[in-house]
Amino acid sequence: MRFLMLNWRDPANPTAGGAERVSLAYLSALAQRGHEVFWFANDFPAAKPTEEINGVQFARGGGKGTSIVAAYRWFRRQKPFDLVIDQHHGIPWYAPWWCGTKCIAYIHEVLGPIWNSFYEWPVADFGQWQERWTHWLYRDVPFWTPSESTRKDLLAHGVRDVTVIPNGCDTVPLPALEPKPLAAPLRLVAVSRLAPNKRVDHAIELVRTLLDRNVEAQLTVVGGGEEAENLKQLAAARGLEQRVVFTGPLPEERKNEVLRQAHFLVHASVREGWGLNVLEANAMSTPAVVYPVAGLVDSTVDRQTGWIVAQESPAALADAIMEVLKSPDGYEACRVKAWERVKEFQWEVVLPRACDWLEEQAAKKRLVQA
Repeated sequence: MRFLMLNWRDPANPTAGGAERVSLAYLSALAQRGHEVFWFANDFPAAKPTEEINGVQFARGGGKGTSIVAAYRWFRRQKPFDLVIDQHHGIPWYAPWWCGTKCIAYIHEVLGPIWNSFYEWPVADFGQWQERWTHWLYRDVPFWTPSESTRKDLLAHGVRDVTVIPNGCDTVPLPALEPKPLAAPLRLVAVSRLAPNKRVDHAIELVRTLLDRNVEAQLTVVGGGEEAENLKQLAAARGLEQRVVFTGPLPEERKNEVLRQAHFLVHASVREGWGLNVLEANAMSTPAVVYPVAGLVDSTVDRQTGWIVAQESPAALADAIMEVLKSPDGYEACRVKAWERVKEFQWEVVLPRACDWLEEQAAKKRLVQA
């Protein structure tokens, strides 16, 4: 079979994130099954027009406002595909109306309030309106998403067919749990792209709040992005230069070591498609304290593998952590359950189901034509 994914970014793009990592895992698995697999993405500075990564053939062209046209022109020169995967990131590729073959939509999250993190009114309002309208337009296209939260959002927007397949995790769980007493200083870690919607500033304010409550705490921020300088300035303004460390992006091995050493992962994002770094932390025996938002309420089981706080505020994060500090046994139980649960989301468990489903979607076209 021949598969094509359309996605604004690809793994080689400097702005690539978790969505591109998991997408590559799915497509590489299809290639390993002997399928021809392609990925069309936006061009970016110094990008190669075509290349192969992990068995997937990449083609690039166009940019914001032009890549759909570039994709269409490239598509017309290719042999027919059995399935086109139209990946949405706020704006889709409208592939069902020009690809002429079986098409599914792949979406990590409904952006919703994330539009407000990047744009002012009226652009933010228009973005949310067009997103709802797009989902209604795609209502008869099968959707694939990693979380139950996103499925509910899509159904609320009129989509009729949504399949949930949780994302897999690259991080191999520790072979055995190591002791991790809740001793001072409390070690916190935030791992994400440093963008407005990730609200890493809330993690910094959490440190200030804990110190004001006489809890010794320090934070390691792993990742890079456009908000890096603003966050460093915030830490300095709050008197936290010695308490907050910015590592920038780290190799996987070093990132895993930081996660292993931390007592808690802090995740204060506006919303997520799944919250992959929650599972990465769990694999390193570190539970997460997260906001009650889409995606994070899926990757975290409240009071079993981590803690979902009551409100989206640094004070609520601090309340939850201080409550946990009173119950070391409860913390240890969460660590164990988180470490055990993440084994259910290893790629060797997730990929067979996902590939089987994608092959079934591709085969439907051939059955109709037969």
